[in-house]
Amino acid sequence: MGKLLNKVAVVTGGAQGIGAEIVKRLVEDGAKVVALDLNEEKLTQTASQLDETGETVVPMVCNVANIESVEDVFATIYEKFGKIDILVNNAGITRDAFFHKMTKDQWDSVLDVNLTSMFHTCQAVIPNMRAQEYGKIVNVSSTSSWGNMGQANYSASKAGVIGLTRTLAKENGLKNITVNAIAPGQIDTEMTQNMPENIKMMALMLTPAGRVGDPAEVASVVSFLSSDDSSFVNGECISVSGGFLMA
Repeated sequence: MGKLLNKVAVVTGGAQGIGAEIVKRLVEDGAKVVALDLNEEKLTQTASQLDETGETVVPMVCNVANIESVEDVFATIYEKFGKIDILVNNAGITRDAFFHKMTKDQWDSVLDVNLTSMFHTCQAVIPNMRAQEYGKIVNVSSTSSWGNMGQANYSASKAGVIGLTRTLAKENGLKNITVNAIAPGQIDTEMTQNMPENIKMMALMLTPAGRVGDPAEVASVVSFLSSDDSSFVNGECISVSGGFLMA
């Protein structure tokens, strides 16, 4: 408790699922958290559930795939708080299809939200993090970064997240900025609940833990990477998958 006291964090895709759980955990750790999402209704609901005062959880509608939206929102955050210590890039979507049936729109929309958005948000914070010589960036990848049938777009975007993470870690390490990624496996969210049963069962068979993960288990790893407990962890991608990648 309190290990993120006086820190300001921004969490993209913070309205529901893993993102909402990350917001909750960072608040419990003492941070003031700005939750970003396009879904204003769910965003407002989540923020009010976690903090009725509006002092520790601040909801802001933002389209992270749009550079102008990101620039406007992050300018507002800096005006309000004066700094951003922690950035968690969690926003992501799927538009699944076998590659020979995949449309250009399905490809572009997933790459825009899952990868290009991180270019936007990281560019919005890194110059200031370098100036203050402190920053924690956590990017959400996926075990699908290793490749997954019907997810050429999603897998490519999540593999790109790892490459971006390691490059930013190398470029900014001397400025006391750590940049790490996590790769969740099957986590109990709306996205996985809506998967076909045969796909879910196959994933469970390949998971040594024999169960799906809880969003709180993902949030606990983000909490570690967002804190000074991880001060010598940089450029890593931590699998949060119950051993899925060993299968």
